[in-house]
Amino acid sequence: MELTLLGTGTPEGLPRPGCPCAACAVCVGPRSRAATAVLVDGALLLDLTPGAVLAGARAGHSLSGVRQVLLTHPHDGPAVELPPGLPTAGRVPDGQELSVISGHRVRAVPMDAPGTGYEVVGPDGGRLLYLPPGGAPAGTDGRGGQRPYDVVLADVPGRPEALARLRAAGAVGPATDVIAVHLDHDVPPGRELERRLAASGSRAVPDGTTVVVGEYHAAADVPRRTLVLGGARSGKSVEAERRLESFPEVVYAATGGTRDGDAEWARRVGLHRERRPASWRTVETCDLVPLLAADGPPLLVDCLALWLTDAMDRAGAWDDEVWAEQGRRRLGERTADLVAAVRATRRQVVLVSNEVGSGVVPATASGRRFRDELGRLNARVAGECEHVLLVVAGQVSVLKE
Repeated sequence: MELTLLGTGTPEGLPRPGCPCAACAVCVGPRSRAATAVLVDGALLLDLTPGAVLAGARAGHSLSGVRQVLLTHPHDGPAVELPPGLPTAGRVPDGQELSVISGHRVRAVPMDAPGTGYEVVGPDGGRLLYLPPGGAPAGTDGRGGQRPYDVVLADVPGRPEALARLRAAGAVGPATDVIAVHLDHDVPPGRELERRLAASGSRAVPDGTTVVVGEYHAAADVPRRTLVLGGARSGKSVEAERRLESFPEVVYAATGGTRDGDAEWARRVGLHRERRPASWRTVETCDLVPLLAADGPPLLVDCLALWLTDAMDRAGAWDDEVWAEQGRRRLGERTADLVAAVRATRRQVVLVSNEVGSGVVPATASGRRFRDELGRLNARVAGECEHVLLVVAGQVSVLKE
């Protein structure tokens, strides 16, 4: 089965007409994207968009062989003119199947938002799932029990939980080629888009790309260990969570614990919890070594600065005399155990930590001690991670990849 992506953007296209945002300003030339439409084996057209004939010609394909045109989502604005020779566009009712004269079988997948998804099985047995913009399969309709789809076309940045559901149902496996479509200006283009998609095991392609189902391509590189650094309110926790939001199960290791009587801290914790997907499991602990050693779903640790605070409490490292006598040794042993566990872990893990040392020098010896030890801990953990990011003002810089 051969898929030609005539467009890969939202129905408004990218850049959006008249939009002054920074992303739209740079989405010109090869970065521009027409509304998403997919030509399957030259015979089936999924979504009819303005300029479809010209887009097909630019990609080296004629639409003269199209036998069926299917729509996935309501089209706002004026009706799209049907090019001469194409059959009338329509939609398949949810749950029903359609056999196309070309030998393709199409099943309409119910969505949790307006629109229809389509499962397409080609004459050669290749399997495609195409989801509309902003859509995810309703309930558990990910066709669990069957082999995973060969290709999934979905709004990955807009609905990452759709990919998580498909993974949980077994509809997306390690060999599934997940391609992001319906791309909008919410995600900056270029390397930033590639980085975010790679974290979810997906990719983007330019308009006009032809994908052959089953053909080898380099899989998205999802690093096993990632360290996300940043200052207070830099967006580091949001970035860390974003890297795992397309996975069905995540263990969230919260090292901050609870603080009786601290209403402001309780509000912070509450905001973090509200942001996480409901399928994530939260464990409030600073005992990270057993979690890193155990098998299981991806692990998110937020954060190492609070872990170090607990470790210094246990070692008595805040007191100058205790530090000199035994605190340094105790803290060193605990830190070495954590670094060794990060090195040996076999599960996917994202760790968050504060980047310190660039601001005001702490006024106390214990404050300077904490700053120095956190800097050393960050450096050692970074040395064991395949991927290290620095978040500043919500913008991500890749320090190591």
